[in-house]
Amino acid sequence: MTELFRYLAHRMPWLGLKMKQGGITGSPEHFVRRTFLSAFYLTTGVMLIATGFLIRTQFGGVVLAASAPLIFIIMFFYFLRIPDVKAARSKSEINSEIVDAGRFLVVELESGVSLYDSFRGVARNFQYVGAQFRKIVVNIDGGTGMDEAISEVLEYTPSPDFRRILWQVLNSIKTGSDVSRGLKEVIDQISREHLIEVRKYGRKLNPLSMFYMIIAVIVPSLGIAMLVVLASLLSAQIDLSVLLIVAGLLGFVQFLFLAVLRSARPAINM
Repeated sequence: MTELFRYLAHRMPWLGLKMKQGGITGSPEHFVRRTFLSAFYLTTGVMLIATGFLIRTQFGGVVLAASAPLIFIIMFFYFLRIPDVKAARSKSEINSEIVDAGRFLVVELESGVSLYDSFRGVARNFQYVGAQFRKIVVNIDGGTGMDEAISEVLEYTPSPDFRRILWQVLNSIKTGSDVSRGLKEVIDQISREHLIEVRKYGRKLNPLSMFYMIIAVIVPSLGIAMLVVLASLLSAQIDLSVLLIVAGLLGFVQFLFLAVLRSARPAINM
């Protein structure tokens, strides 16, 4: 099995980078092994539960035998997406603070504070961006050069905006130019790009709101009214189960709409 895990990890060269970006410790082989076992245990549990319902049916055994490998494959690739999800979440968290943290860094540098102490200030005052700068400070305290410490964090950060800031700081260190001046230009550019994203999000809200009004308000209202009228004409009764199913569908649409809005919202702080 160890050779299988090593082979699967080798077939996914992106996995190590995504694990670093998502803050997942361990080697890719270990992660693949853990994912494989998690998918196996979950598939076994689902099969045991399904056996109690399907074992007495005519084709229960065939259904279980055919669905077991399919469920395992789905679970395996689902768990493999965990590094991508964590990396995307880390990117959103960093982007939500990047402008404020960058401006704080510029103010510190323009006030005469050293670059190292400015990094420590950002690490103390910001949660997500501060965690990235804290890695740089820890590496510097451990004897690593500042440019090497910045390069190490720059390589694995999931945020392109934060990478641009670190690139600017690193280039200024290597060329001996003023760090605050170049950094201020980069932050202003990032701020303008964030403003454009907010405007794009505002334009997306119009069709989404129209979709919500039609699917979650107009259609259910007219549908229930027509259902009541039709039931009265046919002298039929509307069971409570029907109303519960309709309420469940409406709740699902509401949840889906909120999820779409949340996923489309840019994770930035102007």
